[in-house]
Amino acid sequence: MNSYKELLKQKEALEQQIHEARSRELSDAVARVRSLVAEYEMTAEDVFPPARAARSSGSGAKVAPKYRDPNTGQTWTGRGKAPKWIQNEDREKFAI
Repeated sequence: MNSYKELLKQKEALEQQIHEARSRELSDAVARVRSLVAEYEMTAEDVFPPARAARSSGSGAKVAPKYRDPNTGQTWTGRGKAPKWIQNEDREKFAI
């Protein structure tokens, strides 16, 4: 049975082997990818297309207002908490 110190040495040796194997295989993978990109004349956008704006929630896109207060000119999109000038009122009379 191995002692704790012997096992730690084995672990360090294995970690070093893992690191070397990963570096070697990573170099090979990058070379293959570069070869394919050059062969097919691909661009970065071909490989990594830009993310769609529709996917990101809360992107800050402006929403057109649906309601306007005729007295002050304030508008409301109909989203979120209703402003005081439209609360308990028929919203149709404020529709834009």
